[in-house]
Amino acid sequence: MELEDQWWKGQLAVDIYQALRYKELKLPSYKGQSPQLNFRRYFADLIAIVSNRFRLCPAARHLAVYLLDIFMDRYDITVQQLHMVSLSCLLLASKFEEREDRVPKLETLNSLGCMSSMNLVLTKQGLLHMELLLMETFQWNLYFPTAAHFIEYYLSIAVHEGDLHDGWPLTCLEKTKLYMAKYADYFLEVSLQDHVFLCFAPSLVAAACVAASRLILHLSPTWPPRLQRLTGYTWDNLVPCAEKLLIAHDSDVKEANKQKCQQPSQQSSQQQQGQTVYHGSGQAATVAQYLHRPSMQYPQQAPQPAMAPSHRPASYLNHATSLQAPNGPQHSSAQTISATLDPKANLPNRAYQVSMHYTCAAPCFDR
Repeated sequence: MELEDQWWKGQLAVDIYQALRYKELKLPSYKGQSPQLNFRRYFADLIAIVSNRFRLCPAARHLAVYLLDIFMDRYDITVQQLHMVSLSCLLLASKFEEREDRVPKLETLNSLGCMSSMNLVLTKQGLLHMELLLMETFQWNLYFPTAAHFIEYYLSIAVHEGDLHDGWPLTCLEKTKLYMAKYADYFLEVSLQDHVFLCFAPSLVAAACVAASRLILHLSPTWPPRLQRLTGYTWDNLVPCAEKLLIAHDSDVKEANKQKCQQPSQQSSQQQQGQTVYHGSGQAATVAQYLHRPSMQYPQQAPQPAMAPSHRPASYLNHATSLQAPNGPQHSSAQTISATLDPKANLPNRAYQVSMHYTCAAPCFDR
């Protein structure tokens, strides 16, 4: 949307926020009825990969995935056509959210390694035709708020000097804000990975990202009155969405710890070379030691999750692996897109007790 940089710091911040909240009430309904819904994760990852390659803003990436979700929900599209649809959604979103000089060019898109891997060549006529179909589908209106449009406004007061970390006053406010931003960005990307988050309002998803970040970072109170007043959401409102974010986080942490155990010699070498391992106590600690910490009660705060070292917040785009193209009736052979991606498993349908200790590790920062 045509919003100025750091609009949340300007005099019109409240008015812009209220306009976004009003607009999200009129978002198109999502039914999750696409026949290709099982391919949705693949194409959302494709959008994220290309977006990351061109360093597009989060708002453009989230808008692109939202356009794809709604379009898939309304049309029965072949898998091969979905490649063109996904990239067209990203181009439209970037044109709407980014400056003109940052919009990906056709020649640059075709030169990407993933395009040759998919045996896909975009043409100007093909893109124009698909963009026209998309614009007609959305009635020439791309003003759709996403969680990425709300997150910065909430982050502006997400950390306060009066907050406590593990029951102690913050010794470095700026460092805490930095970690908060990193975690909020991580959870924001998690919300793109499953269409289940479309059942929540974008502003609620953004608020849940902040709440989950405060919970992981041991900040108390977990959901302070100032955030409740700003967002209009109580802790109970956020729990269903926050649970799903935290389940995905736990899965990532377990996978990171598994990889860590498989590379003991490499870590030993890194420690000998003087590399820093981040943890909360200032000395080496094990997962069990954190799990056996006595829980501390704070006003308006549930017992906090156990923490452990050596797993710093990062976007899922920072891990090197490959993305396997889907095989369907319209797809003749498996194709691999080389990319930087750490795929997440589907979120399990089980209750997640956010008021209890985690069963696995979470990153921490030095106070």
